[in-house]
Amino acid sequence: MKKLILFLLAFCCVSALQAARLTRGPYLEDPTQTTIVLRWQTDTPSPGWLEYGPAPRCNQIMTITPEAYNHKAILYGLVPNQDFCYRLYVYNQARDGVQEPVEGSFRTLFSPERKIVKFLVIGNTGAPALEDEQGAAFPDIEAVAARENLAALMEAEKSDFIIHTGNLTPRGLNDEANESFFVPFQPVLQRNPLFVALGPNEYGPARDKRDSKSFLANNYTRYHSMSWSNATPKYYSFDSANVRFIFLDANVAQGAVWGPDIGADSAQTKWLKTTLAGAGEKWKIVVVNAPAYSSGANGPNQEVFSNWRKIFEDYGVRLVLQGGDADYERTFPMMRGETKPNGVTYVTVGTSAVKPTKREHPDPSTARFVSTRHYASVSVVDRKLSVKVFSDKGKQLDAFDLYL
Repeated sequence: MKKLILFLLAFCCVSALQAARLTRGPYLEDPTQTTIVLRWQTDTPSPGWLEYGPAPRCNQIMTITPEAYNHKAILYGLVPNQDFCYRLYVYNQARDGVQEPVEGSFRTLFSPERKIVKFLVIGNTGAPALEDEQGAAFPDIEAVAARENLAALMEAEKSDFIIHTGNLTPRGLNDEANESFFVPFQPVLQRNPLFVALGPNEYGPARDKRDSKSFLANNYTRYHSMSWSNATPKYYSFDSANVRFIFLDANVAQGAVWGPDIGADSAQTKWLKTTLAGAGEKWKIVVVNAPAYSSGANGPNQEVFSNWRKIFEDYGVRLVLQGGDADYERTFPMMRGETKPNGVTYVTVGTSAVKPTKREHPDPSTARFVSTRHYASVSVVDRKLSVKVFSDKGKQLDAFDLYL
């Protein structure tokens, strides 16, 4: 394969002699049963040579991306339920060959009969900088260490993809994305596709202003492919194994004037009902940043509670993964405001970097509350769903099972 790459280099336009350095990625997005997206950035324009195939035969298929800073390659010819591996090559110093490849792996989404899937959940990785007495900014050292520790713990897990409950960066800026997310979590991201529920930070610090309309397109969409499914890029769904995952955007209830409406007659709420109804007997897992239940510093989002809580209950949602508060919290299974065995369990995965906050709105719905940085590991095996939650120090904070 390297001989082929060297041959192809002869036909590429060569500019100044400079090795290409990967500044972001590679990272994986939007897997299906037959395709996946691989993205990366370089500090100087370079073609990308990407070979991939079913593990361990990583060189069965090759694709080339044009000379550029930002690269996006769609990998075709995949099959469901399969482990794949890939190798990414960029220019060397002399531009007459390539550097040693960056290697990664991934799994395609599972077909319905598979009935086994495992994924990781993180949230709020965008810790803001601190300031000294003179007003000079400096990194939050505890947040930096937490991200690194969590990445190491997550890398050791065998998982199929990552879910982020929103707020990847402190202010939603593309320039912050490497420090907040892509650099510390790189070892995990090059082996686990990423799915995100938009948080208010993604809409920017001026999200309550009408002139903020272009902020999302100028920042978030520069580093993350917006999933479309059959809805909009801001809310979407996908199936893997016997689970339907539904990602909602409730940021209009958190001050984002350009977020989609969440009212009873809104397009998003109608889509939510249709998507849940079409899931049949699958597990139904909802991911949304604004919490319907929370006893943390911000408390529950009343618009989400009033518009969607009953829908979750009526359509058989068993698990809602939330962001919104900088803590870990789990409710009892809730149905019509009371604890019921067949109710909806709400789990706040609220901070992987931001300083944890305390419980300020006690509520009898709370089964477990911990003020610390954390991540969750979730596995579904047929009709059993298991969740384990770990701190950035590796301590197990919670563990529970749900049954379909």
